[in-house]
Amino acid sequence: MPRVKPGRGFGIGLVLLGAGLFIVNSGVSRVALRSGVDSLELTTLRATGTVLALLVIAAVFQRGALRPPRGRQVPLILGLGLIGVALLQFLYFVALDRLTLGLALLLEYQAPFLVALWAKFVQRTPVTARLWWGLGLAVTGLAAATEVWQGASFDTVGVAAAMGAAVCFAAYFLFGEACQSELSSLQVMLWGFAVATVALNLVQPIWLVDAPFGDQVSLQGNLDHLFVPLWLVIGWIVLPGTLVPFGVELAALRYIPATLVTAIAMVEPVGASVLGWAWYDEALSLVSILGCVTVVAGILLAQSARAEHPADPVPVT
Repeated sequence: MPRVKPGRGFGIGLVLLGAGLFIVNSGVSRVALRSGVDSLELTTLRATGTVLALLVIAAVFQRGALRPPRGRQVPLILGLGLIGVALLQFLYFVALDRLTLGLALLLEYQAPFLVALWAKFVQRTPVTARLWWGLGLAVTGLAAATEVWQGASFDTVGVAAAMGAAVCFAAYFLFGEACQSELSSLQVMLWGFAVATVALNLVQPIWLVDAPFGDQVSLQGNLDHLFVPLWLVIGWIVLPGTLVPFGVELAALRYIPATLVTAIAMVEPVGASVLGWAWYDEALSLVSILGCVTVVAGILLAQSARAEHPADPVPVT
C-alpha cells in the first residue's frame, strides 16, 4: 500500500538546510580562491568530486540510479547539467569578477521571478498576486541587504553574465522538477553532474589543475589564526558544500513547487552577507539588517500564497 510523503513543511526545511550549507560554502570557497585555486579550476574540482561521490552513493544505496536516463529525460538531464550546473557556475564567477558582490547576487536572484513567469505563462500554473508581492518585497530587501549602490558600476559583460546566471539558476530548478517525474532525486543529480563534469573537464581538465593541495592554508578573516590542509577545504566544498545542499534542494522539489523553492532560496545571499560580516569583517549596516528582515518577510508572504493552493500528496512506491 502506498505511503504518503511528508508535507510542504518538510520541503521548506530541506530548502533551508540547503541554503544554510550554501551560505557556509561561500566563505569556505573564498578560502580556496585566495589560496592558489582559480575559479575555473575550483568549478571543475567541485563538479568532478561531486559526481565521484554520487557514484559511490548510488553503487552502495541505489544501484538503479546508475542507469542512464532514456527517452524524453535525456534532453532534460543535458539541460540540467550543461545549463543548470556547469554554465550557472561559470557565469556566476564571471559576474563576480566584473561586478560588486551585491550587484552580482541581486541580478542572479531574479531567478524566482523567472520561475514564476514560466509557471504562469508556460505551465499555466495558478500564481496568486501575493506571490508576486512577496517576490518583489524579497528582491527589494535583497538590494538593501547587499547595498548594491555601494561602489556599483555598470559593466555590460558583467551584467549580461549575472542575468545569464539568473536564467541558469531558474533552469536548474525547472529542469530538476521536470526530471523527477520519472527519475529519483539521486539519479537526476548523478547524471546532471556527470554531464557538467564532462563539459567542464573539456575546458579545464582536472589533471591539469596545479593547486598546492598538501599545503596548510589560513582560514582567513577572523579565523586567520587557524590553518588546515587545502585538500580538506576542497573536500568541504565538494561534500557538505555541494553534494548535500544540491541534493536536498533537488529533493525539496518533490514536496513543494519550484516557485516556492526559488523564493525560499533567496535567504542565501542574505545569509552570505551576515557570514561576511562575522567571518571577514565586511560591513553590515542598519540598512543591510533591515534589508535582511525584508527578504524574510517577502519569503513568508510568497510561501503563504502557495499555501492557498497546496499540492496533493504524491505516493511513494
